[in-house]
Amino acid sequence: MKRITAVVCGIFIVIFGISIFAMDIYFDRALAQETLYWGSRGQDVRNLQQTLRRWAYYDGPIDGVYGGGTFTAVKEFQRKNGLVVDGVVGPQTLRALGFRVGGDQQAAPRAQYASGGGGVSRNEDLNLLAKAITGEARGEPYKGQVAVGAVVLNRVKSPTFPNTIAGVIYQPGAFTAVTDGQINLAPVESSKRAARDAMNGWDPTYGALYYWNPATATSKWIWSRKVRVKIGKHWFGD
Repeated sequence: MKRITAVVCGIFIVIFGISIFAMDIYFDRALAQETLYWGSRGQDVRNLQQTLRRWAYYDGPIDGVYGGGTFTAVKEFQRKNGLVVDGVVGPQTLRALGFRVGGDQQAAPRAQYASGGGGVSRNEDLNLLAKAITGEARGEPYKGQVAVGAVVLNRVKSPTFPNTIAGVIYQPGAFTAVTDGQINLAPVESSKRAARDAMNGWDPTYGALYYWNPATATSKWIWSRKVRVKIGKHWFGD
């Protein structure tokens, strides 16, 4: 009798475990597929607000309520990243923000800044950008490191510069780190994170194409640039 009871209990535990596993899969996918919009509430909205705040698009409360402030921040993120500017966080915007969508096993990588030609991958672009940030700004505050990465990406998007990350970084005379060989240093961890944040849309420079250290800059031309923002030892402008 005891043996039968043990077998029955074992079967019940297995069935219960499978049920919980199935429910986890269901709810995980349901949340991953959710579209967020004005009036949405909950942890997904909090995660959205935290990401937007980290990338300086949002400065409101992390309250899990999709209101006017969140709506405005989402539209600004969409505008700067070439998405449909409607304030609705659907699959494309979720992927751009780095969130899982549907059955994705991980956040889909953004290809906006991938060099493409010659088989260059996004990971290679990310590593090169991190090396440039290390060489140019490893002693700067984290926001300043992201800002240097953002300048590189702003140049990629500008018609007056090469249209790849490698092309921008290795443009003759463009970056001191290339001239003095610091581009070959192994990227520090903060530079890796800064490169990812820059490629995911955080631009503390508000579109700047240049940066310089006023204490060491010798070019008369650079002083003619309009300053957008000052972060750490660097001034950013265009």
